[in-house]
Amino acid sequence: MSAPLTYAAAGVSIDTWNNVKGRIGELVSSTYNSHVSGKFGQFGGMFDISHLKGMDAPILVSSTDSVGTKVKVAFDSKVYNTVGMDIVNHCVGDILVMGAKPLFFLDYIGIGKLVPAVAEQIVEGLARACKASDCVLIGGETAEMPDIYGEGEFDLVGTIVGVVDKSKIIDGESIQAGDVVIGLRSTGLHTNGYTLARKIVTEVDGKKYSDVFEGGKTFGQALLEPHRSYAKLLPLMDKGIIKGCAHITGGGFNDNVNRILPSNCDAVINTKSWTPLPIFQYLQRTGNVEAAEMYRTFNMGVGMTVAVSPGDADTVLRDAAIAEYEPVVIGRIERGTGVVQMEF
Repeated sequence: MSAPLTYAAAGVSIDTWNNVKGRIGELVSSTYNSHVSGKFGQFGGMFDISHLKGMDAPILVSSTDSVGTKVKVAFDSKVYNTVGMDIVNHCVGDILVMGAKPLFFLDYIGIGKLVPAVAEQIVEGLARACKASDCVLIGGETAEMPDIYGEGEFDLVGTIVGVVDKSKIIDGESIQAGDVVIGLRSTGLHTNGYTLARKIVTEVDGKKYSDVFEGGKTFGQALLEPHRSYAKLLPLMDKGIIKGCAHITGGGFNDNVNRILPSNCDAVINTKSWTPLPIFQYLQRTGNVEAAEMYRTFNMGVGMTVAVSPGDADTVLRDAAIAEYEPVVIGRIERGTGVVQMEF
């Protein structure tokens, strides 16, 4: 007679999760602030919103996204402490463009086999990014699914909730011809274009992620540069001088900047106004990718754009709080039909 079948024998270990839960609980709890009710491990995260009564009309803003195939670079490189930062900062950027301050974040990790060190490093990145943006990592889920994910594989998804006072929502409606488009530098690919990037690196060029790219940095390190947080824009947003803000994610400039344009305006982006990061230059050259395709697939070194009146441009360009973003004028607003025109 065969031995009784167990969940662990089928590929899912509850004991492993219980063993790693303590360390993850410490990381998650380290992001808590006075607005969190309850403790780690409850069935749901509780967040006290009574402090929002200081706003005239608080509007909750939410977004969900994933790291995409960047996770393949992470588990192929056996580097797990950056993708957590990626998903938090990506989601922060998606609600920030509307003027929203992050309140709390939830993550989902789907993984083939739960390895404590891997889970801890992912959550370490989540916690680090949440604290940097004054956001609470209020809850999450880790699902061990050996029938879905191969050995060493995982997926990472996040949901964020933030708030903005209704009178301060940034929606682009006030953008008009003559306004200036300012670009804020990215740290790399952020979380988009990795299916094409991986193909160029590993198939077209035949490189390994451990091979040296440039300056002693490997291809893996260049591709795993964490998504930047642009949360330091919030004080400028509170001043009401930013008319529109676009997060340059999937779809590049064409399919993101157009989302904030009035129907009677076009955004003209001058690609000569900044120099793309070396990783983008390599991908374009090695993959023989046309310029238009590059700027519609990748951020090309500009992860966020803001539209302001000409008279407010210097205020943004000289703001010490965002100096690390290296703001530069990259375009202008013209009369049009709500599309993005790329100048090469």
